[in-house]
Amino acid sequence: MVQQAETISAIATARGEGGIGIVRISGERALSVADAVFRAACGKTLAETETQRAVYGRIVDESGAVVDEAIALVMKAPHSYTKEDVVELQCHGGAVALQKTLSLTWRAGARSAERGEFTKRAFLNGRLDLSQAQAVMDLIGAKTERSLKMAAGHLTGRFSGQIQAMRRDILGMIAHLEAAIDFPEDEVDEVVTDAIEKKVVDIRNKIRKMLDTAQTGRILKDGLLTAIIGKPNVGKSSLMNVLLREERAIVTDIPGTTRDSIEEFVNVGGVPLRIIDTAGIRKTDDVVERIGVSRARAYADEAGLILALFDGSQALTAEDEEILSLIRGKEAMVLLNKSDLPAVTTDEMIRDWTDLPVFPLSTATGEGLDKLESAIAKRVYHGSEEGGEGGFVNDAKQAEILRRADGHLAAALRTIGAEMGLDFISIDLRSAWETLGELTGETVGEDIIQEIFSKFCIGK
Repeated sequence: MVQQAETISAIATARGEGGIGIVRISGERALSVADAVFRAACGKTLAETETQRAVYGRIVDESGAVVDEAIALVMKAPHSYTKEDVVELQCHGGAVALQKTLSLTWRAGARSAERGEFTKRAFLNGRLDLSQAQAVMDLIGAKTERSLKMAAGHLTGRFSGQIQAMRRDILGMIAHLEAAIDFPEDEVDEVVTDAIEKKVVDIRNKIRKMLDTAQTGRILKDGLLTAIIGKPNVGKSSLMNVLLREERAIVTDIPGTTRDSIEEFVNVGGVPLRIIDTAGIRKTDDVVERIGVSRARAYADEAGLILALFDGSQALTAEDEEILSLIRGKEAMVLLNKSDLPAVTTDEMIRDWTDLPVFPLSTATGEGLDKLESAIAKRVYHGSEEGGEGGFVNDAKQAEILRRADGHLAAALRTIGAEMGLDFISIDLRSAWETLGELTGETVGEDIIQEIFSKFCIGK
């Protein structure tokens, strides 16, 4: 364990009023710092308290005046989140009392924790590898149950376990090659390279399967940017409201009610959508509305998914045809709203313009929404909800590292094909081994580690 020289403290709960607020202390002096500000009702010091125990008492200032009632949770090294001595002071969740308690810990010898420093210490002390540490923030930021499941899988080592297995296989191949180099025998090279070639191909297949989950993993983590577009008064704001299950956007019969873009997260079939209700696309002399229309077009270009909405109870207009042209070649779904009314525009008419999937629905009755949500989820998952053995790749950096590792393995196969010698194969394999180590943090530099943890919240 790497014991950090300084003891740190921070508020570990969200700011604002609440039933409970927690001040977390970690480090070699965590117990003495906590004892300086906490008086146990039982009379024992926290240093005398057994690990994994909760103790009732009071927070006191330098004069002995009571600041708050509290419960101290004592977690002695190595049985804690950071593998250091940790004390969590559970106070009432008022901002003033919490800040006062935190200030008292600083006066007692702790310093303010940096962003992500508790989790960084857990990583440095070997409790978590780098991919597990990153999963902590994914768990906190999960927006759907499936996002939560993905983050929990990474946190428990599902992803890093797959990476470690590949690294062990590569290291075994390197050891085999070096033994063959040190003890050459007649016709051994061909036998060795044949066996290694098969293993390299197998590892590359595993990497490709993991990379196939990257898009889905990124969407589950960050959300799929989804733009609702259409001409005015086709029901765009109503669609957003029914997907959100709340009256978020203003709905009226007046065309052009939505002039700006409204963005919200919505859970659709377990998929987090960053859904945007845009201004109705039409020609207008209104300066403000024209800006909204321009933004709607920009979102249509940027979105990962477009929900193009049309009024199925009315005939297609020139504005509708312009929107159908706008979504050509893009990831989009065509929605025929007002299916509870007699149909004037049909699926067949839409298919004269595009081969995109068409969904009749009614934002008034909810008819057809379940089929739409199911289709969106199916599109995102591409038939795989579990992400294979290693779970989803949910980060662009992870995907980039896997691609680099795959490149080194491809180079090893080319080296084998060119019969360049066992030592050259070993160089390519070692590069792949070191690259995969960046995912778990075993071969990553301090600057990268600092960058990763700087994105965490203070207190975690």
